[in-house]
Formats: sequence, structure tokens, C-alpha cells
Amino acid sequence: MSKRHLLFSPVLPQSRGKTPDKKRWSNLISSSASIALRYAAQQSARLTLVVTSDTPSAIRLEQELLSLNTEQPLNVSLFPDWETLPYDTFSPHQDIISQRLTTLYQLSRQASGIVIVPVTTLAQRLAPRSYIESNSFVVNKGDRKDLHQLRVELEASGYRYVDQVMEHGEFTARGSILDLYPMGSQTPYRLDFFDDEIEEIRIFDTENQRSSDKVDNIHLLPAHEFPTDDAGINLFRQRYRDTFQSSIDKESIYHQVSNGIMPAGIEYYLPLFFEQSATLCDYLPENTNVVVHGDIDKALEQYWLDIDYRYEDRRYDPTRPLLPPNELFLNVEALYTALKPFDRVTVDTSLVTEDEAQTSTERGRIIYDVMPLPPIAIDQQQKQPFDLLNVFLADKTNPKKVLFIAESEGRRETLLELLKRNNITPRVFDTVEAFIEADDNYGVAVN
Repeated sequence: MSKRHLLFSPVLPQSRGKTPDKKRWSNLISSSASIALRYAAQQSARLTLVVTSDTPSAIRLEQELLSLNTEQPLNVSLFPDWETLPYDTFSPHQDIISQRLTTLYQLSRQASGIVIVPVTTLAQRLAPRSYIESNSFVVNKGDRKDLHQLRVELEASGYRYVDQVMEHGEFTARGSILDLYPMGSQTPYRLDFFDDEIEEIRIFDTENQRSSDKVDNIHLLPAHEFPTDDAGINLFRQRYRDTFQSSIDKESIYHQVSNGIMPAGIEYYLPLFFEQSATLCDYLPENTNVVVHGDIDKALEQYWLDIDYRYEDRRYDPTRPLLPPNELFLNVEALYTALKPFDRVTVDTSLVTEDEAQTSTERGRIIYDVMPLPPIAIDQQQKQPFDLLNVFLADKTNPKKVLFIAESEGRRETLLELLKRNNITPRVFDTVEAFIEADDNYGVAVN
């Protein structure tokens, strides 16, 4: 017999055993999965990686977790997709690369919290950890560093020299001043040199180019997910020749990279810049909890159909010969091999009947005490717009505490006016946790 658990039960493994632990969370309908995950991760002293079936699900889960993340902050981040199709001939936006590099750098240093990733993104092969570590450094106020030397280091890390800094991965120099927008940073910075010393570091605005607050140091990540220095280019050239036996066309991607030009879509040649690529799992602490949310097998199967189709459709261009799919992506078997060492939870969003809950003996299964809402929409076209809601609130079998969620503060005020017409005056709460702990029967909060 399975006991139903409250959403706030801490049911993630707290320590790693000799063999990976496997559990299944059942009956997590709608946003209840986010609530259960939030409270479980909060009680765990371990990092939680959540794998979703697609990018929209990952973004929605991130938004729901962040909306619950005000009373006791929990580190929640998304490892984003490139937002390109397999073998595309254009590159991801720099802001996306910035967010990905930041997450990769922080993963091995993150002891707790939640990182969300779509399964199609998890299936991509990445740069090894050693590349991120060796190409990340801190610039401090007072450092003795020649301006020309710093320019050389930035160019070697893939930063682009521009006339005016506007986005991630760009820098420019004027006299004794260097403007820089580091990957992973929320703001660009202006470095003021006095001879060979960094005298001052300030934040500046890309719109009006005016500097403001001072800072003591900035953290620099590489500008790309692959090296663009001489060593990286030479390795690319060697591995390109070893991989593709066809003649090297003068217009080919080989000649462009050889000349220091990184053409659009170069990301799909990433493994050629390294002796060996890695996966996101290689960046995770060994005691990470993995939560599978959604049908990732079906999603990955469809993704591979797209990969194979696009590979066959584009592989015959002599200027852009393609790497075989297995060198760029993990198939289902390889993905589960990468996840195998970690404790894993599978989230089941289907409704569990009371009979099934009473008779289930599945080992490692946790059935949450969640019920779906009946139709309660307010219908202004009806004579009694609040009929469905009133029936729900009058039902003695339903919970006494009801929280209304609005999308914004403006919508909240509209909702309060609407409920007031039905003599319902919920108290305004800043967080879901505050409502749960309060004695009020009715509350309203902003998601």
C-alpha cells in the first residue's frame, strides 16, 4: 500500500549510496510538480538537474520555480538550447552562449539548487571542463597588466574588437580605456589604465556609453564554447583533414577557420576543436540528483529523426562537409549511460486513482496528495458568472485554503475587483509560502 505524500515532503535522496537510487513521483498534476520539486530541492544539500522533454517545458518550469523562490531563495537556472536546428548555417545569439558558459562554469562549483535542461540540449556534446576552467580568469582593480597584453588575451579567448561595445563578447580600446562586455555578465565594464596598472573598473551603459558604479573585479569567461586561439585552430585543421577525406575547397569552412574567421554555424564542428568532447553530465557533481520531467524518450526519438533528415539533406556540400550525428549528439542509449551514475527521480504527471494509490506496491514510488481542479472559470456571459467558483468553494470535501494566482500586479488588482463582486475578499500575499503559513482561507499572489 502506498501512502500519499504532501507536496512539501523532502523526498529527494539526501546522500549517495553505493548504487544509484531510483524513485518515481506520481500524481503531480499541472504545476504541482514545480511545488514538489521546489520544496524537495530546498531540503536537499545536493544539486538537482531537471531534464524536460522540450524547451517550452523547461522555460515554464523555470518560471514556476522562480515564482515560488522569494521566501527562501534557491538557486534556479536554465541551461538553454542554442535555438538553432541541427546543422544550421547560423550561430546562436551571443546572449545564449553567455548564459550557457556561465552555467557550465558554475556547475562544478554549485553544491545545491536546481539546473533545468531540455533533453535535446542535454544530448549535445560540449567542450571539456578543462577548456572552460583554463580560459576563465579574474581581472582585479590594481592588477598590473599591459593594455595591449589584455587585448591579446581577449582576442585569444574569442572576444571581438568593435568600435562600440553593445553585446556580450565584444571589447574596444580608446587611449588608456578598455570597454568590455564579458560573457556571463549582466553588465559591460570600463577599465581605466594608468601605465600598466588597472586603476579603476566601472559599470557602463551601452545605450549612452556613460560609466557609473565602481567594482573591484570582473570575471571573464571565454567568448565561445570552443577555442579560437592558434592552438585551437591548428587542432581543428588537423582533425578536419583526418575526418574528411574529400579535397579542401578554397571556399570551405576549413580555409575560413584557418584564416581566423569563425563562420556562422561553426558550433556544429565543435568536436574538431578538441581531442575529446564532453557532455553536460561531465560537469555535474557526482552526488547530483537527476529529475526526469516529461517523456524524454519520445522527445529524443523525434529529435534524432530531425537530425538524421537534416544530415542526409546537407551532407553533400563540399565546402561544408558534416560531422556524423553520433559525434555531435547522444542517442537514447548514450544519454542514459551518461545519466546512469546519478540518483534519479521520474516525475509522473498522470492522475492516480484512489484505488491505485491504495493497492500500489511499486518500490520507490511516491504518490502525492494532489487533486485536479474542477471547472471553476468565471463566465461573464452567464447570468450567474460565479456559479462554478461558488460551487467549488462551498464543497466541504475541498480544502479550506484557496490561493488565487495572478500574472502581474495589474491583473491582481483586476482579479480582486472581480472577486469583490462575489463577496470574496482574499488577502494579498507576497509569496505562496506566506499564504500556506497564514490562517487565512483565501489569498491572492502574483506569479
